Amino acid sequence: MADAYAVRRERLREHCSASGADASLVTRAANVRYLTGCAPCGATLLLTRERAVLALPDDLPPDDTGEHLVDPSTSQLPVPGGGDTALAAAEAATRLGVRDLAVEEHDLTVLRHRAVGRLAQGIRLLDLGQAVERLRVVKDEHEIADLRIAAEIADQALGELLESILVGRTERHLAMELERRMIDHGADRAAFPVSVGTGSHSGQESHQPTDRRVEEGDFLTVVLGAMYRGYGVSTARTFVIGAAPAPWQVELHRLVFRAQRAARETLAPGVAQHAPDQAAREILQAAGHAEGSVHPLGHGIGLEVREAPRLGPADMGKLDNRVPVTVGPGVHIPGKGGVRIEDTLVVRPLEEGGPELLTITTKELLAL
Repeated sequence: MADAYAVRRERLREHCSASGADASLVTRAANVRYLTGCAPCGATLLLTRERAVLALPDDLPPDDTGEHLVDPSTSQLPVPGGGDTALAAAEAATRLGVRDLAVEEHDLTVLRHRAVGRLAQGIRLLDLGQAVERLRVVKDEHEIADLRIAAEIADQALGELLESILVGRTERHLAMELERRMIDHGADRAAFPVSVGTGSHSGQESHQPTDRRVEEGDFLTVVLGAMYRGYGVSTARTFVIGAAPAPWQVELHRLVFRAQRAARETLAPGVAQHAPDQAAREILQAAGHAEGSVHPLGHGIGLEVREAPRLGPADMGKLDNRVPVTVGPGVHIPGKGGVRIEDTLVVRPLEEGGPELLTITTKELLAL
């Protein structure tokens, strides 16, 4: 992995050089991790043409291994407890003779940006913009391997839950159990708060679990994701509780399944980002179930739950190879319930087998 981090930093150096900067100051946590493998909160990376300096709080507790793993080619700059690592890195930039420093203005507060400017004496500050976020869009095989494991963990936790007794249990209790099961199976943590919606809550786009109890005949929608080594996935499934599903439940589930499959089948390098959303919405609209939400069908995912690219109706960019994305259409009927089905996939060309499905829990309408 050390070589992978070095390659990523070299790509950022090339970007900075082309934009007129001889160093960059990276403060966004996910970006620091992407470039160094270092996860601790509050770290800042100073990347010059010759070296990489990682400013770290000196009072960080050790992780499960008893240490914080840092790429050995990265120098460490301990910062006393309570100190701002961005300011320590700015002072280091002055000592190292940096002349033009690109900073992540979208991450720094106005106060921190001013403080960096005061400490970086004689240095011209430039905006790095979202250069690192753009580098993160296309994943290498190390990252995809971590995403596969995260997906396996989420699938395993969900599969175990489906084998348990669900009637009478609350949404909140089921969500907490899923988070615990993912951690038991090796997840760093849940990638985001697990959502469980039953009955009239099922199929909602963003539902916070309540004390509503699961009842016979309910739709049950579960949205969850595991995080492994910093990389997260997202998946959603909808099932029916107890007896055989009602005709309207079968019809609605079949509709969303068709829409989700149509969206997944569009994924390929060079395809417009809005194509998956369009494919799903056309099917839903033809059945009279146009989703009222303006939220996109899906988005990129990795070190953050929501990354570029967006897969929305107005997104005009093109998909690249090795980009993990979520695809999750849904229909919610107020007062009645609904269906949501989501997967995490990696965009691949047809000659490599097409999109790689990471979340493999069955999408059939099971009666639990």
